[in-house]
Amino acid sequence: MGTVQIRDVRKSYGAVEVLHGVSIDIEDGEFVALVGPSGCGKSTLLRMIAGLEDITGGEILISDRVVNGVAPKDRDIAMVFQNYALYPHMNVRDNMGFALRQRRVSRTEIVERVDNAARILGLEPLLDRKPRQLSGGQRQRVAMGRAIVRNPNVFLFDEPLSNLDAKLRVQMRSEIKELHQRLKTTTIYVTHDQIEAMTLADRVVVMNGGIIEQVGSPLELYDNPASLFVAAFIGSPPMNFLEGDLINKTNFALDDGTVLTLPVADSSNRSRATIGIRPEHFTIGDTGWPALVSVIEPTGSETQITARLAGKTIRVLIRGRTSTRPGETIHLNVDPQLIHFFDAAPVPVVAELEDVA
Repeated sequence: MGTVQIRDVRKSYGAVEVLHGVSIDIEDGEFVALVGPSGCGKSTLLRMIAGLEDITGGEILISDRVVNGVAPKDRDIAMVFQNYALYPHMNVRDNMGFALRQRRVSRTEIVERVDNAARILGLEPLLDRKPRQLSGGQRQRVAMGRAIVRNPNVFLFDEPLSNLDAKLRVQMRSEIKELHQRLKTTTIYVTHDQIEAMTLADRVVVMNGGIIEQVGSPLELYDNPASLFVAAFIGSPPMNFLEGDLINKTNFALDDGTVLTLPVADSSNRSRATIGIRPEHFTIGDTGWPALVSVIEPTGSETQITARLAGKTIRVLIRGRTSTRPGETIHLNVDPQLIHFFDAAPVPVVAELEDVA
């Protein structure tokens, strides 16, 4: 049973605490993504689950066994690294079977497991090649195959696609998701790319500054972000934010004096707020909030419009194409149910950078 329980886990480097009491329960067979910007602690947490980092406080349980003091090789986990970590002098077959040979598994069983993993990952024609003869995507498949042959209770993925080009990343995302659906092994996947997290995971854990901001299904995080940080991080293009004062609940005065009439009242008693609207939730009509178009970016199936609304830069995403041109004024409307209200606070600057912690 590949359950993982993380109970009030803390990590400090000297006087610097980088994880501030993290708790998560991961069910058997679940795919959970840890996502967040650089330095949020997600890779550190994964390495603690793997046994590659000591735990300063709290407990980690794998299959109901506390593993705080258990060596990595005895935790029944398999880890896929960002840099593949293949042995350059070994061919694909030997790379995939290396861990089994170290555990003195019989040669017959090693051949059977390697052949089965190669068949699952489409590596059969490549078994006699060395890593230098493989593409980046092929090397990552070999790294995944090496994990599969161990038949672990838990797979750990640490930024496995970050070294691949954009097109190959999309392909490998689909392959990883299909692999999980086939094997149904508990999987914990670290990424700084929220699109990867949203498309792959059953549940997403959004981390920031060593704490968990929110845990939920991808659509829960998208539809009901619990904080400004989650709202800013989840969604591409990111959510638009406007800060101002609520007047009579439905009139929203921006800081430059512009008053916007909101189609829905804020249910709280706050007088100052930040409203959030996703680019794809705007519609363009004959009346509405006036916005001056500055940039048009067509992609074929969609068009992204950058405009100025009451002195603020916003982004509007529409399906299809538009005859609108830079310099024109458009009028924006939004479904009342799709406006998010937050307490007034500086909007976090979220950079999707490779994690260093």
